[in-house]
Parts: sequence; C-alpha cells; structure tokens
Amino acid sequence: MAGKGQAPFRTDCEVTAICQKLWDSDVNCLMPGEHYELDPQGYTFYSNQGKKDQAKRPLFKWVDKDALERPTYKSFIALLDNYETATGVSEVVTPEEIRENKVFLNEIMKTKVMKEAHHYLVQKFPSKIPKDDLDFKKLLYKVWFNLYPRTKGMRGKPGDSSGFEHVFVGESKDGEVTGFHNWIQFYLQEKAGNVDYKGWVPPRGKRVKRGESQENKRLMSLQFTWKGNIKPVGSSFIGTSPEFEMALYTVLYFLGKRSCMIELDEYDLEITVHTFDRQPMDILSSSYPTIINTD
Repeated sequence: MAGKGQAPFRTDCEVTAICQKLWDSDVNCLMPGEHYELDPQGYTFYSNQGKKDQAKRPLFKWVDKDALERPTYKSFIALLDNYETATGVSEVVTPEEIRENKVFLNEIMKTKVMKEAHHYLVQKFPSKIPKDDLDFKKLLYKVWFNLYPRTKGMRGKPGDSSGFEHVFVGESKDGEVTGFHNWIQFYLQEKAGNVDYKGWVPPRGKRVKRGESQENKRLMSLQFTWKGNIKPVGSSFIGTSPEFEMALYTVLYFLGKRSCMIELDEYDLEITVHTFDRQPMDILSSSYPTIINTD
C-alpha cells in the first residue's frame, strides 16, 4: 500500500505469483537466528559514499558453517574465486573452472526451486525453453557463464565479464564496486577482511522509525567497501539459497522483464534485470532486488 503522496504500488500479478512460488519453494534457505545472525548497526545514505562509517562491526555475527557445506552452497562457493574482478582484464577460464560451473548447475537442477522455474519456463515458452534437463543446463550455462566484453576497447580479446561474475561475485571499475548482489559472497569477503560494512541503507524517502529492527530482514540495501572500492548502495537477499536467486533471475530474464514490481511475503520490491543487446540472444549483464518504500 502506497504512502501519502506516493504513486500506488502496482504489481505484475502473474510475475508475482511465480516469484512467490519460487520463494516458497526455497526449502534450502537459511533463516535468521537459526543459521545466521546479523548486526545491522546504523543506517546511512547513498550520498555518504562511505565517508562516515555507521557500522564499526561486521554485518554478520556468525553463519552456520554446516549450512554452507550443503551441496548447492558448497558448489556455489567454489566458483567465487574463479574471476578477475577488475573490469577490462580478460578472464582466463580453465578446464577445472568449467567443471566447477557444471557441477554447480547439476546441483541446483536437483532442487525444488529450480525444477519449478524450469517447469514454468517450459510451459510459458515451449518452443524456446528445452524440456530436457541437459539441454536446459546448457542454456543456463550460456546465460550465466559465457564471457562477454563489459569494457570498451576489448574487441578481439576474451571477455572480461559474465552474468554470474557481475551479479554474484562483483566487479570493480574506477574505484567503485559494480554488481556484487549476493549475501554469501558478502559474508565470505567480510570474513576474509576484504569487505568493510558501512551501514544499511533505508528505502528512498523512508523515515527510519525509532527502534526499528533490521536483524531479521531477508532483503537489505547495504553500503560497503570491497578491497578499497566503494559500493554506495547494493541490495541483496539475505539467507536465500544460490538456487533461489538463479531461479528468480533466470525466470525474469526469459520473461524479458527489465523492471518488475512484485510482492514476496511482507516485502514490496522491484527486481531489475539489465541485458546487453546481442544476437542470437540478449546477454544477462546484471540483476538485483530493491526494497520499495510503501509506508
């Protein structure tokens, strides 16, 4: 419900329905208090640009180590060190990295949420989406792992980016972090000392209520530095499984939804999907959630 002076929050009913179904199918998600604990501390704003640190401590107090050993989590984590995060530097993909990519796709395709996403896309686009699991995994590989040039002047050179790298790992350009919308990567980089959390960012125009808690949030906007580069604001789900995010963004990519307003439980949010216009299919360049202020 929109607040005073705001435009009504209009959701796409069909898209909300499939996104909610994926959310409900994420049986492998981690829950606050049971699998992890947050320490959100103070809030900040985009304009702060990290100049005033509103969070002296890390965002994550702890995360259940056993949970990160689950097959989809473990195979996801194995991919996070496969990339050169500076844009303009060509990626070198080794046979071992290709194997790791395929292991990850194999694991997520065993899950309920990816099966739901696959079934929905086959029903929606029967001539476009292969029904066979193996062929669908090949399509997922193209969407998420095929390299492309994100930086000008790289014609004739191996690509310096991929959808997976940008969304889940993160990249850096001209002193600023781009992409990096995954909580697992954030936790691991924070634990390694590469991320300095600066505070959470409230939705634009929202007045923060005294005593308002962020500890149990499953979707947050954060400000942080990564290896010295600033991310003024980056939104990500918290506690969701790797397969849920892959399923959600894949569905919206094939639906051609560049910006979609949806509801997930108590959250009103916008999911943004950026693509590069290429043939024979557009390239997924970024995807992320944003909380919408409806107070």
